[in-house]
Amino acid sequence: MDIPAEKLTRDVIFRIAAKGDAPALAAAYLENREYLAPWEPRRPENFFTVAGQQTVLDDRLRQCAEKRTVPWVLESADGRIVGTTTLSGIVLGPFRSACLGYWIAAGHQGRGLATAAVEAVCRVARETVGLHRIEASTVLDNAGSQRVLAKCGFEHIGTAPRYLAINGTWRDHRLFQRILHDDAPTP
Repeated sequence: MDIPAEKLTRDVIFRIAAKGDAPALAAAYLENREYLAPWEPRRPENFFTVAGQQTVLDDRLRQCAEKRTVPWVLESADGRIVGTTTLSGIVLGPFRSACLGYWIAAGHQGRGLATAAVEAVCRVARETVGLHRIEASTVLDNAGSQRVLAKCGFEHIGTAPRYLAINGTWRDHRLFQRILHDDAPTP
């Protein structure tokens, strides 16, 4: 997909992930491993290596070429990755929906990056991908992510018991959605 990079802040760029991002992604995940653990699935040790990130990245880029996923990175001025955002499970046709996932590095919290990134994803999802809605979920106690979603116009639509295995345990999740538009569907 042809989605241009954009500045989220004066020192962070939001762009589609690239094949050469594996070393920076591995460094970012390793640096934020403990911080992200309460909110993410348990990861095998290989996930935190360049080879592991290259495998994940290659899969996401293949899915992007197939228009099933859009993976972004948030890159600081010094070339470090300080977060990611992903639209996955893209379904077109009459559904026109996808799932949103994102994280921001511990050292970059409180700067509005997550809110800016989610807003950028919503704009691209509507204008470029052609989606009608986006859904997101958070574990029940992830108040920070719930605030981001609320600021970005997502509404709480329910709770899903034992929805995802997070940090080794099946966890209940709050479900959210944002309707991007109510325009008539296009074929």
